[in-house]
Amino acid sequence: MASRVMCSIAFEHAESAKMLISAGNLTSATGLVRLQYEALVRAMWLRYAASDIAVSKLTSELTRETATRANNLPMLSEMLEKMQGKAPEEAVNMLLEFKEYSWKPLSSFIHGGIHAIHRHSKGYPIPLLEQMLRISNGVSVMVGMLLVILHGGGAQRGKIPKIQGEFSDCLPETKPKIS
Repeated sequence: MASRVMCSIAFEHAESAKMLISAGNLTSATGLVRLQYEALVRAMWLRYAASDIAVSKLTSELTRETATRANNLPMLSEMLEKMQGKAPEEAVNMLLEFKEYSWKPLSSFIHGGIHAIHRHSKGYPIPLLEQMLRISNGVSVMVGMLLVILHGGGAQRGKIPKIQGEFSDCLPETKPKIS
């Protein structure tokens, strides 16, 4: 259940980023792409590597005490590490590749760093915005793959690769990189 909720949150971040882009709020939109990625990582970690105790920390009734307990869950790097050997290797490799190429610049947008200041004051080149949309769409494809797995496959099996083929022009062409 918690993994499905995180998938829904990842889709919400993707939709919100697109809404913010259309409204001209590009710095905030860029930050949401990182949040979308983090939601996917958390969803996969919950599915493949989280302990029952960790899952219960996130699914407990929300109180001050349970919120405090949930604060000591693994950070992103540790979640990725714990998924290795448990989650599908190709998916983990894609998440690691995203982190390698996009994490620091996206963190700069989240924390008001040089990327945020420079882009907000000087503008966003169209190719950068297009790449950001492709990256967000690529993360959404991975969320869709995880949802198929969580659903148990069945009639949904094979639909995601078909979607990828049909909409390849809207997906990342190369390594996901924000600069």
